[in-house]
Parts: sequence; C-alpha cells; structure tokens
Amino acid sequence: MIPSTPQRPQVPALLLAAGRGERMRPLTDTTPKPLLAVQGQPLLQWHLQALHAAGVERVVINTAWLGEQISDRFSNVFGLQRLLDKRGELLISYSHEGLDFGGALETAGGIARALPQLGPVFWLAAGDVFAPDFVFDSAAVQAFEASGHLAHLWLVPNPAHNPKGDFGLSDQGLALNLPAGDPAPRYTYSTIALLRAELFAPPWCDIPPGNPGGIKAPLAPLLRRAMDNGRVSAEIYAGRWTDVGTPERLAELNR
Repeated sequence: MIPSTPQRPQVPALLLAAGRGERMRPLTDTTPKPLLAVQGQPLLQWHLQALHAAGVERVVINTAWLGEQISDRFSNVFGLQRLLDKRGELLISYSHEGLDFGGALETAGGIARALPQLGPVFWLAAGDVFAPDFVFDSAAVQAFEASGHLAHLWLVPNPAHNPKGDFGLSDQGLALNLPAGDPAPRYTYSTIALLRAELFAPPWCDIPPGNPGGIKAPLAPLLRRAMDNGRVSAEIYAGRWTDVGTPERLAELNR
C-alpha cells in the first residue's frame, strides 16, 4: 500500500459580510444579505461548508450592517460534527466594523482591519456570492505561495450585469489592468482570491497596520497597481457562480 501524503495545512480565510445590500432592499432592511436563504440555507453558509470541507481551520468574517445577526447565527465554531475524512472544526472570529467604526470600511479597508487575525497568506471571498462548486484547494495555496505574486484571482465569464468585465488575462496567467479601449477580452472578478498580507503595506497600500483609524478604501486600485507590476495571477473559474445582488437574482437561484 502506498502511504498517503499528509495534507498541507490550509491558510485562514476572510469572508466579506459587511455591506448594506442596498440593491436587495427591502429584503436587507431586516436581514443582512449574507444570511438570505439560497436553496434552503444562508448564503454565507455555502462558503463556510466549502472552507470546512477543504480543511481550513480558521475564518474571519467582517460585519457592519446588522452584523450581530451574523455572529449570533454562526457563533465561533462551524462544523461541530466531524466529517468522514476526520477534518476538524472551523473556528470563526469576527471583525465588527459596524461596532468599531459605525459602518463598513469597504473591501481594502476591511481587509486591512482584519489582517491581525489572519496571516501572511489567506483566502478571500465575498459573502454575497453563490459559488457552490468552488474548491478552496490547498494545492492552489501551495502554488501561490511559491509564485511570489501578491494576489491570485478567480475570474468568471461576464454576467449580464457586468458585460464589459473587470480584468484581462494573459497567456502566462497574469491578470491584466487593460487600458480603456483595449480590445482584449475582459473577465469579471469572482470576488474569490488568494492574497498576501504584503499587498496591504507600502508601496501598494498606505493604510496603517490593522487600520486602527477605520480608513475606508476599495480593493480594485491596489490590485490594478500590483497588476501593472506583474504581481497578480489569475485563472478562469467555470463552475456555477452568481453575484446575488438583486432580489431577482436571488429568486432565480431559489426557483
């Protein structure tokens, strides 16, 4: 019998769940968008299940709008019953931007705030995206760590609500910040990525460590800056993917 190779330890993950969900109103007036039910369970739970199945042991969830509902729903442990492959529990901690600063810090601001709870490399995923086929693969982590890139993005074919896409993709697997008017194809950023904490330090980002002042900042400018320096890789994700951004998209998923 060939001895099994011990699985490489997984890196932690950050799930973004702080947004107000304006386009989902009135559904989000009383329920945070990541807790809206998709096929019988909270949207955020799909990511937690996938992370748990992949052997991830720690996840941070950032919250703002109605954030206490999210921490009340999931508490600090996910997966009390061990899986058949003996993977253990997924420990959950929170970065409560609403409690600390009165509102969400946008994506880069929120990531910078949560960094002390993460590590040098971590998974990122938005809590309002439905991607039930995505695998948080430890082999992808190992390849990313060996690459020296600052970010690795999963891109998807452009949905109807984003027909022009976000980023290009080179034959060498680099994400491209294409100039306006460039005819090369663009793809939509799925909001799933592997990131290095280094991306949130100079020269890429000037937010102080841990973002103690609650600076609000988007992620796209940091990614574009790193792309211009050849430091962001990407690949196409062909599985099911929906940005659950409107009540109509939610209804379609639940039909």
